Amino acid sequence: MSLTGTPPETASATTPGPFRLLLQVNALSLGRKVLALRQKSRLWVAVIGLFLVGYAAMAYGLFFQGLKFLSRFPGLGGLLVERLLFLLFACLFGLLLLSNLVISYSNFFRNRESEFLLPLPIPPETLFRWKFVESVMLASWAFLFLIAPLLLAYGRVYQVGWHFYPMTGVLVALFIVLPGVAGSGFSLLLARYLDRRLFQTVLLATLATVIGLVVWRTRPTVVTEEMLLENRVLVVIDRLLDNTRLVQFPLLPSYWLSSAVQNWVEGAFRSAFFYGGVLLSYTLFFGLISLTRFGAVLYEATSCVRSRGSLLGQWGWVQRIGRSSGTREVRDSLLERCVAAIPGLPGDVGGILVKDIRVFWRDTTQWGQTLMLFGLLTVYLMNLRHFTRQSDSAFWVSITSFLNLGACSLNLATITTRFVFPQFSLEGRRVWLMGLAPLGLARVVWWKFLTASVLTGFLTLGLTLLSCGMLHLDAGRTVYFTLAIAVMTLVLNALSVGLGTLYPNFTETNPGKIVSGFGGTFCLVLSFVYILGSVLLLALGSPWGWRGEEQDPTRAGLTGVVFAIASLAAGGIPLRLALRRAATMEL
Repeated sequence: MSLTGTPPETASATTPGPFRLLLQVNALSLGRKVLALRQKSRLWVAVIGLFLVGYAAMAYGLFFQGLKFLSRFPGLGGLLVERLLFLLFACLFGLLLLSNLVISYSNFFRNRESEFLLPLPIPPETLFRWKFVESVMLASWAFLFLIAPLLLAYGRVYQVGWHFYPMTGVLVALFIVLPGVAGSGFSLLLARYLDRRLFQTVLLATLATVIGLVVWRTRPTVVTEEMLLENRVLVVIDRLLDNTRLVQFPLLPSYWLSSAVQNWVEGAFRSAFFYGGVLLSYTLFFGLISLTRFGAVLYEATSCVRSRGSLLGQWGWVQRIGRSSGTREVRDSLLERCVAAIPGLPGDVGGILVKDIRVFWRDTTQWGQTLMLFGLLTVYLMNLRHFTRQSDSAFWVSITSFLNLGACSLNLATITTRFVFPQFSLEGRRVWLMGLAPLGLARVVWWKFLTASVLTGFLTLGLTLLSCGMLHLDAGRTVYFTLAIAVMTLVLNALSVGLGTLYPNFTETNPGKIVSGFGGTFCLVLSFVYILGSVLLLALGSPWGWRGEEQDPTRAGLTGVVFAIASLAAGGIPLRLALRRAATMEL
């Protein structure tokens, strides 16, 4: 008999297993957080709700109008929609794979909950299953939020029955499991074998091969005289879309999903069930392997990660540099000397900069997301060469140049929100040390703004100059867009630092969770609103106009003044309020 009078057999029968217990506890915690929204600021709830509803409505409208426009072309419209759907799901599969890789690594090996659960008498398979489910959910919610308006618009344009929507929901749910399995498996391999020379060589060779194949397969199609003389339109379009055949490889999971969706829309239900069955069988097979076999590697991989330190330090060339630099104290002093060599940088501010660099260097999550961001930038720059075919048209030059400005500014907003906004909160509970020091919190906030502006300015200005050169823009347009992105860099950094100081979270050490709060969401929404308004304002007041004609200098000058005033208000007000808050903050 137990202390409560319940027989041991009955107690063990009613007690849930470890995996079920973890699911119940986290589901209960999530439910409490949702219920706690009623106690938060109404502004927070209103901003989040308006952003979600506005995005869903805008995305649905854009997808619906685009698909409707393409479907008007007889014969050709169906081919274009088919290729676009294959291309979209293939790109999203790659992004899901990268996202699952980064999130799984941080969730397995850089997570406080994992550190707490590992020493407990819990089977390793159970711990892996829970972290796998959590990683897939964190990595895939944005994908689901993006794809839902597209599938709704796709079904409405082609006027399918109600059964299309639950069927696609099941297929998408099966689809997101496969990149989750691959990402978690790759994260375990990286953790376990990254210090092996053979593994590093194979990894680099594989990455180089994949990048080379992608670059070769996506090279621009040369329009030959034979194509111009061809009378069959579909033959010409098929040749022009030859590069998209890469995403129609039958062994890709995105191919099974796209084929099942398109066959269901066309009424070919047997083919749709076939591709859905293929997706289901692979999901069950690899899902079962991961849930029953990957857990055995988790403890060993965790031990290797704990014993080797940072992810970057596991590469041989980094270790050789470290050994050539001497001891850890010598390397630290080298970093301090490099920072002290910056002209005009006070010594106390240099100490804060050294501390921030060390924290960033040791955080694998920050490194992984930075590499992913640079990978996306590389893909963007590789595809810019496809937009130079219409460089003789003034209309397309204006369209592509301002779209490029929008892409560069959105990339800047992503960097500032993800990496700059959490900087003040990452000072943690020891923020009072700087508050009581002669340096002062207000000066810390000011120098964080200047440092972030310089670092992000180098990246965005370089990206803008490189993209303008690839688009063959003249010197006048290049200077115009460079000045615009420089102003936007200052504004977005001021907005991120200001709101990060006004809405701090000193209890959280994960930058991703800090950004997920009210302040981070509010900062992201305001950044997007500012970028949208600025790009539209600069486009309407452009000295070159939309079709190459000269604009009225008075109108262009007035637009520049309005842009400057709006930028000063968008960045100056949050930064000023943040400096005042930091100067009067009670610690």
